[in-house]
Amino acid sequence: MRNILILTVAVLCSAAPALALDSKILTQLKKLDPEERLEQRCDIEAMDRIAKQQKGFRPDKVIAYTLRDTVVDDNEIKAPGAVFRSSGEWYQLKYKCETGPERLTVTSFDYKVGAMVPRDKWSQYFLYD
Repeated sequence: MRNILILTVAVLCSAAPALALDSKILTQLKKLDPEERLEQRCDIEAMDRIAKQQKGFRPDKVIAYTLRDTVVDDNEIKAPGAVFRSSGEWYQLKYKCETGPERLTVTSFDYKVGAMVPRDKWSQYFLYD
């Protein structure tokens, strides 16, 4: 179920201009349990920030827990082992994201883009084209 909802949110985001939270995305996010909503909302924020602030990247997918587990505390998630996909390649990412109580509005977001994940490691991390 988790993968279906992630895919739904990712598809909706890719269709939305500048990854804005339109009503379709908000509707999908509201259907998620609070912890999943926090993660998905912050993944969307990561894609938006990277697309706007990192020259040459066009992220279409973020996975918060690929290289290391996430740490959730109330309305905050730390994703020290996240990855994102851009132009068919995967890159390491770490982020810290805080939202409001409904976990729909991002109040604080810090991130760092890391190295490209070598293709020979993709199967180890369940990454795909």
